[in-house]
Amino acid sequence: MSDSNVRERLDRKHERNREQRIEGIKRWVEYIESNPPEVWGPQQNAIVDGQLDAAQSAGTTADQQQRVADVAAEILDSKDAPDDTSERNHDST
Repeated sequence: MSDSNVRERLDRKHERNREQRIEGIKRWVEYIESNPPEVWGPQQNAIVDGQLDAAQSAGTTADQQQRVADVAAEILDSKDAPDDTSERNHDST
């Protein structure tokens, strides 16, 4: 299998995962809109607490945590930076 085929399969898998995450978010929004916070609040707290416990027990080093923070900051910076298309669209209005 060529590298391009592997890349295409990986891209399709990532897109499916992204779509599944979006659908899960939509279901959660519907759920919290149709239930009082007393119902979904403890459930959400349990999920967050579980994620925090898992992260703490993963045994990452300070260097690894810093790399993750740096990558997250870069992603946020790139999302905040205007792209050429948006600048052209603003110029034409």
